[in-house]
This record gives sequence, structure tokens and C-alpha cells, in this order.
Amino acid sequence: MVDSISLETATELIAAAEAKAEEIANPMVITVANSEGNLVAQHRMDGAWLASVSISRNKAYTSAALETPTHELAEPSEPGNSLYGLQTTDEGRIVIFGGGYPLERDGDVVGTIGVSGGAVSQDRDVAEAGVERWNELTE
Repeated sequence: MVDSISLETATELIAAAEAKAEEIANPMVITVANSEGNLVAQHRMDGAWLASVSISRNKAYTSAALETPTHELAEPSEPGNSLYGLQTTDEGRIVIFGGGYPLERDGDVVGTIGVSGGAVSQDRDVAEAGVERWNELTE
């Protein structure tokens, strides 16, 4: 059985992330996926970029596929580094900039969150609000 998080939990994470997006006045698309990167829930705030729908989903997918936050892939995938070209693999679904995070329970990835719609630092801040809510729920 695939480890996952429930729709109810995903909705709570999305609500926490959306509150942060509203606080910084930047509409976002927020995606929560299971441990295999498959969609559990996605929310597009009014005014969020259309492109952010697929970008946020791919950030969630990348965090599941590689079990790492997406921002940690930026440097290793620069020209001359060991993962150069990584973003061109897996049918273009790999994202190498910030906004995607694994959600862990007892050391295992059971889901992910991906956020897109602003500068990378904003995407990370909004996603981290969802991660913080996840940590509160799993304590």
C-alpha cells in the first residue's frame, strides 16, 4: 500500500499555505501529493498564474521522486556539477528550484507539498507554512 495523507489533512495543509500566501499578498497554486507524487489535492487561488498549476504539481512530484526539497537540487544541477541536466529527465517533470517539500512521518516520506506563483523565496515561504502545519499535526 502506498503511504499517503488523507484529503482532510491535505486540505489543512493547503489552508495553512494559503493563509501565508494571503499574508504576503501573492496568489499561489498549492499542491499536496502522496508518497509517489500523485495528486491528493490542489488549490489555485484567484489570480494565480495558470503555469503554476503544473509547476506546483511537478514540485510536489519531484519532492516525492527524489525525497528531497526541490531547492536542494539547484546547485547540484548547475553546469559542471554531478546532476547537470536533471531537470530534463523524467519527461520534464523534475523541478530544480524551491517550493517543493517532502512530508515525513517516522522518517518516511508519506506525502509532499508543492507551491508555485511567486518568486522562489515566496514559494518556499508559502510551502513551509504547509510543512509547519504538517509538523503540528504529526507531533
